[in-house]
Amino acid sequence: QVQLVESGGGLVQAGGSLRLSCAVSERTVSPNTMGWVRQAPGKVHEFVGSITSSGDRTLYAESVKGRFTISRDKTTNMVYLKMNNLKPEDTAVYYCAADRGRWTSPSKRRLDYDYWGRGTQVTVSS
Repeated sequence: QVQLVESGGGLVQAGGSLRLSCAVSERTVSPNTMGWVRQAPGKVHEFVGSITSSGDRTLYAESVKGRFTISRDKTTNMVYLKMNNLKPEDTAVYYCAADRGRWTSPSKRRLDYDYWGRGTQVTVSS
């Protein structure tokens, strides 16, 4: 089992920045691939970014590429999403996700993730 707890969301003006954090509690499983997924009101879940266990490879949605950066610190079991130049369309609940150690590549597929946090709200005002 893996427990994920997100934090760092909030209200920010367009053009601003936020850093989301995901605390990873490993109990019986050590996750490899980690990801961030978001869901805006009335919309389906949207992949944001993913990172491998070592952090050497990342994958981003085209809509956030160049503005968002995903990183992880395995010594502290934390995963981060730094979001710059935020836009109103980035408003959503952001979820941290983890696999159960199955994958060695970043992934944008929801089915590749086995554990999910409860999410943190990000609101970008225009």
